[in-house]
Amino acid sequence: MTLALVRDLREHRASASPEELADFETDILAGFVLARASAGLADSTIRNDTNHLELIRDWIGRVRDFAAGGGDPGQVAGPSVLVDHPGAGRRSA
Repeated sequence: MTLALVRDLREHRASASPEELADFETDILAGFVLARASAGLADSTIRNDTNHLELIRDWIGRVRDFAAGGGDPGQVAGPSVLVDHPGAGRRSA
């Protein structure tokens, strides 16, 4: 067995611009849709799947914005209320 030296590539790359992130997201979603379509799924099924992905993406964005604003990461940001997450603050040993 041989060992190889592995470097973290994140320190050598510049941060992505908002436009690059939007382009990447579009490419990922297009690949997802094409894969589902090539698998023979109905358009309505693909539309429902992409709608669910949009909901998850929006929820993650709200949580990220809430945490960036100094909120407790153990709380989940909802549309108008904060709900305490049952596993907040607990770490397994």
